[in-house]
Amino acid sequence: MNSWRKFYMETNRRRECLFWGSLILLLLLAIVFSVCFGTVTIDPRELFAVLLGSETDSIYARILLYTRLPRCIGSIFAGAALAVAGAVIQSVLANPLAAPHVIGVNSAAGFITALCCALFPHAWSLLPFMAFCGAFFGVMVVTLISERADASKLSLVLAGVAVSNIFSAGIDVVITLVPDALTGYTDFKIGGFSGITMERMLPALILIVVGIAAAVMLSKELDILALGSETAQSLGLPVKHVRILFLLIVAALSGAAISFAGLLGFVGLIVPHIMRRFVGEESKPLILSSAFGGAILVSFCDFLARTLFSPYEISVGIVMSFIGGPFFLWLIFRLRRQQL
Repeated sequence: MNSWRKFYMETNRRRECLFWGSLILLLLLAIVFSVCFGTVTIDPRELFAVLLGSETDSIYARILLYTRLPRCIGSIFAGAALAVAGAVIQSVLANPLAAPHVIGVNSAAGFITALCCALFPHAWSLLPFMAFCGAFFGVMVVTLISERADASKLSLVLAGVAVSNIFSAGIDVVITLVPDALTGYTDFKIGGFSGITMERMLPALILIVVGIAAAVMLSKELDILALGSETAQSLGLPVKHVRILFLLIVAALSGAAISFAGLLGFVGLIVPHIMRRFVGEESKPLILSSAFGGAILVSFCDFLARTLFSPYEISVGIVMSFIGGPFFLWLIFRLRRQQL
């Protein structure tokens, strides 16, 4: 009996090592593809030379430092933030259809971001904070509407669609009145990384790191909350306060990503569902694996957006929509079959 238990534990340990090793390898491949390939192909040795500081004046070094590396870093952090936000919001709301773009969080953050750009065009450091405020307001509005309507999963999605359309209309109004409020408006509305810089992203990157760290540290509370409000309350968890805290984390992650990546959708829906098939429902490994998975997915999608129609470039949000749309439909039909 002990030998079988030991064999089972060793097998699980090997599977875990293989899984996490595969995620790290895929992320490294995504970074290499994102940085080295495109309209101009760059030798990986040139990348290492730039990172080590031995090469900074060549044309390849400039492409890496001012275009490819900021774009790669932005796609990694935005993907990780949106995927973790999706994993957390699905557990908090006990709804597999919940995701930042589905329940109106993205559009609310986008509206406040557009408004901030129109009123304070040079205050880039304010964008993550303003986007966070918009995201938190959006998630609270949708949560309250769905609770007042009924507790079904569909009501949350419908409320999110309505709120998303309202805030999207607000973005259009801001852009109509102040056309220069958002440079690259199409990329912002769909989601993209064209023209981003490290200076613009830095405040948002710090907020993303803090948000993911907070989600990991509070993973035990998220596991308890996922058991249901009554069970969590009986175990001594202050449900309302903890739920608001997690909604704040979701808003911080979503708002920070949207402040530089635009209204990028489907990441927070696709990645947590895929990762649950490998790590199960436990929050800590789900959050960590979702961070890796989101970074990998968005990086590869950004690579495809740059190279599929080279020398022309499409927004990464278009590629995500082609992947996420069918996935969302499949998820709806799967949930419907489970309910029958």
